[in-house]
Amino acid sequence: MNGPNLNLLGRREPGIYGTDNLQTIAAQLFDEYRDEAELEWWQSNHEGSIIDKLHEAGYDERYTGIVLNAGAYTHTSLAIADAIAAIPLPVVEVHLSNIFSREPIRHTSLIAPVCMGSISGFGAKSYSLAVRALL
Repeated sequence: MNGPNLNLLGRREPGIYGTDNLQTIAAQLFDEYRDEAELEWWQSNHEGSIIDKLHEAGYDERYTGIVLNAGAYTHTSLAIADAIAAIPLPVVEVHLSNIFSREPIRHTSLIAPVCMGSISGFGAKSYSLAVRALL
């Protein structure tokens, strides 16, 4: 699951987020795990949609875990943290950039305490590491 502004990857601040767009990252991930896992990919810029998707996937027996890049909502959304806490599936928090090397407001994750773990700073590889953690 991907949150706000990630639809602009490849164009948005490439010095921070890289030049790959979200579709390229998804294709690489699907190719890497084609024999190990069935993956789904989803993105929304809307907090309520992310919460709805967490609730939906969190109680769907087809899924074994969620990789979530909540974008800036990581640092601001108690509602998304509550949604993660409310579901039985493990969630791995992911960030392309190293949030701890950026502005101080990005050093605090409201979702980290309710996630299985957090991975940041490895670019697109952060997603792969998160999937691996869930397998």
